Amino acid sequence: MHDQPSVSELVTAVRGFISDTAAPQLTGHAAFHARVAVNVLDIVLRDLEARDANDLREAASLAALLNISPEAHSHSEMVQMLCEKLRNSELTLSTPGLLEHLKTTAIAQLEVDQPKYSGLREARGRP
Repeated sequence: MHDQPSVSELVTAVRGFISDTAAPQLTGHAAFHARVAVNVLDIVLRDLEARDANDLREAASLAALLNISPEAHSHSEMVQMLCEKLRNSELTLSTPGLLEHLKTTAIAQLEVDQPKYSGLREARGRP
C-alpha cells in the first residue's frame, strides 16, 4: 500500500504553490515565466488524466488501419508504421478510417494541449 501522494497530487501542489504563492509576488519576466509554468503543469495534469484512454483508443484505431494486432506492437511502433505507410502512399486520405483516425487523434491531443482552442467545440462535433 502506498501512502504517498500520486503524481497528479504532486503536480497539483506545485501548480498551486506557483500560482497562489510565488506568482503574485513576481513581476515582469519572472511573472510571465510563472504563468508559463502553470500552463505547462495544467497540460501535464490533463495528460495524466487522459493518456491511458487516449492511447488505448489510438492503438485500437491504428491496429484496425494497419490490419495488425494491437498487442503485437508498441504504440510508438504502430505510429511509425502508419507514418511509413503514409510516406509510401500505401495509405491515403481515401483509405477508409484514416481521416477519422487523424481527426480523432488530433482532437484528443488538442483537448490536452489547448482545451480552450476556439475551434475545438466544432471539431468535436465532426470527428
